[in-house]
Amino acid sequence: MAGSVPLAKTKTSAGRSPVTRSSGPMKWVLIGLAVLVLLWLIVLPLAVVLIESLKKGFGVYMEAITDPAALSALRLTLLVAVITVPLNTIFGVAAAWAITKFHFRGKQLLVTLIDLPFAVSPVIGGLIYVLVYGTHGWFGPWLQEHDLKVIFALPGIILATLFVTFPFVARELIPLMEDQGLQEEEAAVTLGARGFRIFWKVTLPNIKWGLLYGIILCNARAMGEFGAVSVVSGHIRGETNTLPLHVEILYNEYQFSASFAVASLLLLLALVTLLLKSWFTRKSRHES
Repeated sequence: MAGSVPLAKTKTSAGRSPVTRSSGPMKWVLIGLAVLVLLWLIVLPLAVVLIESLKKGFGVYMEAITDPAALSALRLTLLVAVITVPLNTIFGVAAAWAITKFHFRGKQLLVTLIDLPFAVSPVIGGLIYVLVYGTHGWFGPWLQEHDLKVIFALPGIILATLFVTFPFVARELIPLMEDQGLQEEEAAVTLGARGFRIFWKVTLPNIKWGLLYGIILCNARAMGEFGAVSVVSGHIRGETNTLPLHVEILYNEYQFSASFAVASLLLLLALVTLLLKSWFTRKSRHES
C-alpha cells in the first residue's frame, strides 16, 4: 500500500527497534533494582547461613551434621520425599490428562480442588489431619483400638506433605497439555493406538520436560515443608523431626551454630534442585 512503512524499516541497522534502543537507561535501572532486591532478600540470607554454620570451625560443623538426631531428620526428610513425590506425580499426570483430554461433569470442581492447597495455609492443612486422625478426631478412637498411629508418626507427616505438594505436578502439566491440543492423540487413535500406548508413545514425549520440572518443584517443597509437618509431627527428636523442624529446635535451644549447620544441608539440597532445574530447562530449550 502506498505510503506504508514496512515493519522491517522500523528497526535500526543493529536490529533493534527504536523503543528498545530508547529504553536503554531504564533497562539498566530495572536490572540494577532487581539485582539489589535479589542480593538483599536471597543472596545475603544464604551467605549468612553459610558463614554462621562455619563460625565456630569445621569440627563443630561436622559434629552438628553428623549428630544422630540430625541424621535421623535427614533420613526422614528424604524418606518423605521419596514417598510423596511419586504419589503426587502419578496423581498429577492422571489429573492433567483427564482435565485436558476429556470433557466430563465436575471438571472445574476438580481444577479448584487441585488449586486448594495454594490458597490454604500449610498450618491449616496440618490441623485438618489432626482433626480427622488425632486422638479426639473422627477416626482417632478407631485408630487407637487397632493400635494404629497417624498423627505424631510417619503416616501423618506423609499425609501433610502430600497435601502441600498436591498441586505442583498437575499445575505444571495442565497448561502445557492444553496448549498441545488433541491433534496428535486423535491421529494416534485413527492409526489404531489405544489407552496407555497413546500416553506412552505420544503424550509423554511431549510433556517430559514439564513433568520433570513439576517433579523437581514438588520434591523441593516436600523436603522444605515446615508448617503442615510441624502440626502433625509432635516434634519427637530422632523420630518425627524432619530437617526444617530440627533446625527450629536447635535454634530455640540457642544452639545457633548447629542450627545453621543443619540449615546448610537444606541449602545444599535446594542448590542441587536448582541445578537440576537449570539443566532440564537448557535441555528442553535445546530440543525445542
